[in-house]
Amino acid sequence: MGSVLSPSEVDYVPETVIRSVKLLVAGNFGVGKTTFVGSVSEIKPLRTEETITEASVGVDDMAGLSGKSTTTVAMDFGRITLSPKLALYLFGTPGQQRFVPLWEELARGALGALVLVDTRRIDKADEVLAVLEERGVPYSVAVNQFEGMPAYPLSEVRDALDLTPDTPLTILDARDRGTCLRSLITLVEYLFHRMEGSQ
Repeated sequence: MGSVLSPSEVDYVPETVIRSVKLLVAGNFGVGKTTFVGSVSEIKPLRTEETITEASVGVDDMAGLSGKSTTTVAMDFGRITLSPKLALYLFGTPGQQRFVPLWEELARGALGALVLVDTRRIDKADEVLAVLEERGVPYSVAVNQFEGMPAYPLSEVRDALDLTPDTPLTILDARDRGTCLRSLITLVEYLFHRMEGSQ
């Protein structure tokens, strides 16, 4: 795909860019979507985070998320020039089920989605995957490997999520730009191969 430009080299879309792609960064509540977008974006990301209040008690499942104090209420937005000719526009979705109508709006025009999953709450990924499948949005999956958490073989994760054999599955650390970029490249290659195969 060519070399990736660093954030310090560009804050506008270079004149060489001839193609842009809208991608979703999806996943359940607390999986690391905001961190992911912030790690890869070459522009200052747009964030719509708000402090979690008592109003979320009994509404948002905070199990396993004791340190979480904010949540995305609309979207995260970032941009990355993946190659001199290709720019990706990233739209991070809120994670809670009540935001499904917003997910649907954000999915309009998206070529595909990168779904982040957390093996501590793997069952929570089902609703996100179901929404994407119902709307025909192709996706790849990336395990956000949280520090200190056990690492499971990807084959076990694939089985737990009931992914088809051709669905790309990667591991990343949402704080690490390099692993995030590799997962994005995997997704883009998968999407382009699908497009070529349908022609």
